[in-house]
Amino acid sequence: MRVRIFKPAKTAMQSGRGKTLAWVVESEPSDASRPDPLIGWNGSSDTGRQVRLTFASREEAVAYAGRHGYEYTVIEPRERTIRPKSYSANFAYGRSQPWTH
Repeated sequence: MRVRIFKPAKTAMQSGRGKTLAWVVESEPSDASRPDPLIGWNGSSDTGRQVRLTFASREEAVAYAGRHGYEYTVIEPRERTIRPKSYSANFAYGRSQPWTH
C-alpha cells in the first residue's frame, strides 16, 4: 500500500491556520472512481481513501508508515513568506498609481 505524508495547507475560507499543524498520513488511490449507474454519485471499491490519520510530527508519521510496511512519499510543506505591508502606503505621495475607489 502506498501512502503520502504531508502537512495540509491553510483553507482559503478562513484566515486562521488552525488545522495546519499536524502531519497527515493518507493512502494514495489504488482504484479509479466511477459514477454509480443508479444514483450518479462517484464511488470506488477502494475504502482506504476514507482513512486519514494525523500525527504531531513528521517523524511519528514516517515511523508509523515504516512500522506497517507502507511505501510512503513525504511532501514537504512550503514555508509562508510574509510581506510586510503598511496601511499608510495606500496614500503615499510617491505611489505608482493614484489611489481611487
